[in-house]
Amino acid sequence: MDLILDARRALEGRVRRTPIEASPALSDAAGAPVLLKLESLQLTGSFKIRGAYFVLSRLSADERERGIVTCSAGNHGKAVAYVARALGIPAEIHVPRDVDQAKHDAIVALGARVVRSEFEGYDDTEQVAQAEAERSGRPFLTAFDDGRILAANGGTVAAEIVEDCPEARTFLVPVGGGGLSGGIAFHVKTVLADSRVIGCQHEGSPALALSLERGEPVVRLPAFTTTAGGLEGGIGRIGFSVLRSRIDGVALISEAEIFDAVRFMLERHQYLIEPSSAVTVAAILTGKAGRLTSPTVAVISGRNVGLPTLRRILAA
Repeated sequence: MDLILDARRALEGRVRRTPIEASPALSDAAGAPVLLKLESLQLTGSFKIRGAYFVLSRLSADERERGIVTCSAGNHGKAVAYVARALGIPAEIHVPRDVDQAKHDAIVALGARVVRSEFEGYDDTEQVAQAEAERSGRPFLTAFDDGRILAANGGTVAAEIVEDCPEARTFLVPVGGGGLSGGIAFHVKTVLADSRVIGCQHEGSPALALSLERGEPVVRLPAFTTTAGGLEGGIGRIGFSVLRSRIDGVALISEAEIFDAVRFMLERHQYLIEPSSAVTVAAILTGKAGRLTSPTVAVISGRNVGLPTLRRILAA
């Protein structure tokens, strides 16, 4: 909890305290009050700026001068590029070959050096980025497998939710590498003993579900083509160490169900959200979140989606 408090202090005045908004349509579908934590309205379009700022702002003078290397499916890279430019830190960001073009272009526009991988999968691309960091003697900034990332990305979001919606007892969170979900689960389970946390994943890359089944973190998975790139790949060891005793269920969502949820948010809330964030909405619409009996917060993690991807979703 001390690290989450440190992160909140560091981020105060530097990121948005995003709103929580009631969703009557999802409440009707769930049979319980549903509220949306709109991290899609965050600076750079996702929650990732929280962890990026917290870690980058604490680099030593020597590390800042050498610059950093990282790997991203898009949102982490955009956040790192934004913060690195503000702090004057050179940033090299490796992205999968099939990264959403809008995210790629946004990272480039922010002044970072972008290296597009020969691999489509996140895990293979991350290995290349880590090797380059080691070769060049620069720090490697993980997108999720770091306690500071969990504290800033998930912990600060959870603290805001608990303060702004103290009646909430069920939390639906997207799960990729575990940086957001792990931080949220740690905080809410610490302060709310009767809370429930449901992890929402793409059924084609279910790292958390597989890790719970095997009793150990599945840190690498075969590349999987999806519009929800932030959910593709393995889970971090630190995130899983937190989630394994704090997760109450996993909802596995299909690509078609994700598309339905993106369209639902446009139609009912007039919000454009990205496919990776739509899994929490889909978990409610499909009933895969299970029976909801208490006020529920669905975390909407981002809005960064390119026009070609959106056209595919709308045409489906």
